[in-house]
Amino acid sequence: MKANVGLGVLCGALVTTALTAVLYFVDQLAGTPFVPYDLFDWMARVLPGGLVTFGLDLLIDVLRMLGVSVAGTAKTAERLMALGQFFILGTAVGTVFFVIARLRGTSPEVVTGIAAGALLGLPMMAVSVAIGGSTLQPVVVILWLAAAFAAWGLAIRYAYVRLNPWEAEVSESRPETDAASVPSTGPGRRQFLIQVGAATATITVASSGLGYMMARAARREIEAEIAASMAIRPEEPSAVSLPNAEDPIMPAPGTRPEYTPIEDHYKIFIRSEPTRIDGETWTLPITGLVENPVSLSIYDIRSRYESRDQFVTLSCISGRVGTDLISTTQWTGVSVQDILADARPKPEAEYLYITSGDGFYESVSLDMIDADERIMLCHSWDGRPLPIDHGFPLRIWLPDRYGMKQPKWITGIEARSDLKQGYWVERGWDAVARVESTSVIDVVAADARYERDGQTFVPVGGIAFGGARGVSKVEVRVNRGPWQEAQLRAPLSETTWVVWRYDWPFESGLFHFEVRCQEGDGTPQIEEKRGNHPSGATGIHSFAAVT
Repeated sequence: MKANVGLGVLCGALVTTALTAVLYFVDQLAGTPFVPYDLFDWMARVLPGGLVTFGLDLLIDVLRMLGVSVAGTAKTAERLMALGQFFILGTAVGTVFFVIARLRGTSPEVVTGIAAGALLGLPMMAVSVAIGGSTLQPVVVILWLAAAFAAWGLAIRYAYVRLNPWEAEVSESRPETDAASVPSTGPGRRQFLIQVGAATATITVASSGLGYMMARAARREIEAEIAASMAIRPEEPSAVSLPNAEDPIMPAPGTRPEYTPIEDHYKIFIRSEPTRIDGETWTLPITGLVENPVSLSIYDIRSRYESRDQFVTLSCISGRVGTDLISTTQWTGVSVQDILADARPKPEAEYLYITSGDGFYESVSLDMIDADERIMLCHSWDGRPLPIDHGFPLRIWLPDRYGMKQPKWITGIEARSDLKQGYWVERGWDAVARVESTSVIDVVAADARYERDGQTFVPVGGIAFGGARGVSKVEVRVNRGPWQEAQLRAPLSETTWVVWRYDWPFESGLFHFEVRCQEGDGTPQIEEKRGNHPSGATGIHSFAAVT
């Protein structure tokens, strides 16, 4: 029995790996659902908010413990978790098939293999249809997945029969014989397992490789089409000019870029893959309690309303003190006030309920919009259409709020009199999600020390961010000594981080650096250490360095 359990685990793992690769290939070829991601995304929606938050926090903590960039690897880690979850599930069902067949002592029939495929596949079909992981008709999705999982079950059954050929002989010619007493031949099994392993490797490499190439080609095609809609070429460099280019305060060597390259901007969304929307057919309906319901294309939004640019720092509420889930770029869009002037909300309207293509939703107070003309529906970053990963064709920007309040891939806006809480608020996060002031040490640049007036100095640098309240002061202290004021580089705008620099009188040894900031009106950042849930992390960031 133990040997058969091991064979079940091995065959279940091999066949499930091949199925995963084929599902991915057909997903890229024909737009069918990729079940591992759909299952992971569905679970994230239906599980209790506290459990989802625990999982998210655990993932971030593990990445931080491993010393890798959370912004650069979190989404990849989520996808690997989705693949691992499906792999374990498929392997478990395959193992159960082997165990039950062994206990029965007879060769399983074809219908038994199909039943095993149904046991794994039927829940997957329901999940994929429910979550809308494909633009194909549900009947097409069901037929394809039924065929794929039936093939999986038949492959498991075939593997069992080949690894236990004597059971068929016993059941057909000598039913009175105890099957457990009939030995099997080792070399035949080994040869078959080698063949299965080779076939799995071939299918996995070929399907994954072709799927990856098709995904890259499709993405390039979509990006080229989006760029063409604004009469630019994808390979053209960004033409964004920074307003503080002449500022004499230079960042300490090793400080993060003041303006985040688009490819490095942190990505957080509730699906395993970014939502893809056809900009040519997309429209934004503004409905509900409005005098003049409107439906705007992306071309209407770009051409009919005055465009505005804003340098923006966006941060994630999930980040810890010192997080890299924070980035700065230039946003371009139109004031929500201007669009609402056409839609004309009725007096009883108090909120805009915004829905997204990935299933996300959030409500924004009309009083907030009326008080701040900067609140925009953004269609471009860095002078280009919004990247697919960041919300194309439209997202909203709310100054002084964490990213969890700011929907991407917007598909509809409804004016309402009642408040419908947002996606993350329903899952236990702060309803306001106002950005907490923070300051971070990026570098103690011991290798860049320099001489001035006979004294050696080491540049220390980082960023400080106070939301839309700005930053008026940054202070650094070393080994619990007195706080010393740092120099501030002019920010790109009143809604971006500030780059700071402190030239520390050099000493050799191990030193502990800390940083704190004050907001524009002198309000100090909260020094008390607090976790990120539910309102954002607070506390003093520290940095240990040997100089």
